Amino acid sequence: MIISLVGYMGSGKSHISKILSEKINFKLIDLDREISKRNKMTIPEIFEKKGEIYFRKLERETLEEILATEENIVLSLGGGTPVYYNNMEIINHNSKSIFLRSSINTLVERISKQKEKRPLIANISDENLPEFIAKHLFERNEFYRKAQFIIGTDSKQPEEIMNEIIDKLYL
Repeated sequence: MIISLVGYMGSGKSHISKILSEKINFKLIDLDREISKRNKMTIPEIFEKKGEIYFRKLERETLEEILATEENIVLSLGGGTPVYYNNMEIINHNSKSIFLRSSINTLVERISKQKEKRPLIANISDENLPEFIAKHLFERNEFYRKAQFIIGTDSKQPEEIMNEIIDKLYL
């Protein structure tokens, strides 16, 4: 089984995938980390040096390879992964997909402290961040909502979210 976590940056995909993989004894793969490792560059460096289109191509190739060759993994996906190509269809066909849904306020609170690590928001002022996230979510939610399961993350502890995933997947 492959469990894929989708959602906007700051929704908790990285943290939840880590504790979930440990709990169910599955290998953890973070798609962005895998892309960085294979290309010997950070995601911000890839965006800066090669551009977003190049990054999305790498992302697609890496996603396809992982879904075709791995078993018993928790796969943490980048916030934009489901939006490009027909990635969400491939994710749903080859894994159990879970959308970690968070409110705009929760996302702003979480990601405003990590802007330098996130190329899409690095140059957006704190004042404009809520509007940017709202616009992005409006564009991306149609893809995220294609996930097989949706779990709200607001006001929940990571362990609660992890247990909800386990319950939904009957693990």
